[in-house]
Amino acid sequence: MAFAKEYDVVIIGGGVVGTAIARSIAKLNLRSALLEKNMEIAFGTTKANSGIVHAGFHSQPDTLKAKLCVEGNKMYPTLCQDLDVPFLQNGLLMVSYQKSDEANLKEYLSQGEKNGVPDLKILDRDELLALEPNLANNVSAGLLAPSGGIVSPFELAIAQSENAQTNGVDIVCDCSVNDLTSTKDSVTISTTKGQFQTKIIINAAGLFADNIARLLGDDSFRIKPRKGEEYLLDKRVGNLVSRTIFPLPTPNSKGILVIPTAHGNLMLGPTANEITARDEFSTTALGWEKIYNFCQKMVTGIEKRDLIASFAGIRAASDRGDFIIEFSPSCERLINVAGIESPGLTAAPAIGEMVLKMVREKLTAEGITVLDNPNFNPVLPKRLRLSQMSGTELDAAISKDKRFAHVICRCELVSEAEIVEAIKRGARTLDGVKLRTRAGMGRCQGGFCTPKILKIMSRELNIPVSEITKRGNGSKLIPYTAKELL
Repeated sequence: MAFAKEYDVVIIGGGVVGTAIARSIAKLNLRSALLEKNMEIAFGTTKANSGIVHAGFHSQPDTLKAKLCVEGNKMYPTLCQDLDVPFLQNGLLMVSYQKSDEANLKEYLSQGEKNGVPDLKILDRDELLALEPNLANNVSAGLLAPSGGIVSPFELAIAQSENAQTNGVDIVCDCSVNDLTSTKDSVTISTTKGQFQTKIIINAAGLFADNIARLLGDDSFRIKPRKGEEYLLDKRVGNLVSRTIFPLPTPNSKGILVIPTAHGNLMLGPTANEITARDEFSTTALGWEKIYNFCQKMVTGIEKRDLIASFAGIRAASDRGDFIIEFSPSCERLINVAGIESPGLTAAPAIGEMVLKMVREKLTAEGITVLDNPNFNPVLPKRLRLSQMSGTELDAAISKDKRFAHVICRCELVSEAEIVEAIKRGARTLDGVKLRTRAGMGRCQGGFCTPKILKIMSRELNIPVSEITKRGNGSKLIPYTAKELL
């Protein structure tokens, strides 16, 4: 239904950066909204993020990337505890395989120290193998960054949006922006769900940030999409390494990595290829071979038979080479938050706080009294997860809700109660349930649990199975009513 509503702040984009901004803005007593074109939060670049919380030694000093990466890294332990999001500060290792490359490690050590990264240390071969016995034998030295970590990026974005919403921010999904018009006092946003009017608009539209900016006459930057293929391995080999393993970087990326995930898998990748299309997410046999061959030389024990999923993400790199976080030169009411490529995930909470300060200063300068939200609560309730329960905890959960005794996803050990909760929290697609619960992310990739999930969604949403989609418009799973399949 079309509608019009007035706000003080409207954020365009529901990825990990947009939702971080929304959560920060919720600390102010303002009328705020977040608009996301997809059916669910985190369905864009965030969905395919590798989940690394960077330490900050990769970024050039005196850049926004360096400053906000280090600041964001420090925020993660409290942030993820408050939002009940899986996070592990397991450390990062950048390794070299030739004596001639060890000078480069020292350069990154020096760069990290200039950026304020704590506890960096160069390790020799024996020290490396003592920490990570499955590193290739030809490793010569490495740079250890204990402050690095891993997080579940889509769970973080969803949790940030939920926390923002509980603190008063309107979250509007399936809402595409068609046009923007500005006056001296406001911006009108024309969308597929009607018009919104706002004093300040924040452009966190990721891959499409330059398109959004141009709607207000801003042609000050260009997004240059960079595609990366990634490959997920079975949990059987999840303990081959404990830390994320980096090679020395290439000119346009941090290289192909071996990445422990927050849920016990290993992930390999990504590639880094400049592309023109912003919706080309295919994976390739060539990409898999390149990644597999490279990672096999870094870590022993990686085998092709353990591959369970492949996917690709597109990074929203820009023609500036650094994060763009600034008021538009063309519209004083537009804040561009663009070009947020790696380490954007790490920097996201710090970006939120930076944008919060910009909003407060802008409105105050216009004579508007900006007060803190007296009811802001940074904490989300802890969720019950079958996979993490002890026997006693499970008995208690089942006594209150018998659906905890009904296992839907065997690979990831997800109960019917968790599926129902995800739907109540806002999941409207199969992928929405998957990102909130991990049902369908295991070895069989949904082969056993998908029909059961569809049946639960049909019941809880009171819609036919044929209306359920994988990720929104154009992705129907069953193009006809087929009760016999369930």
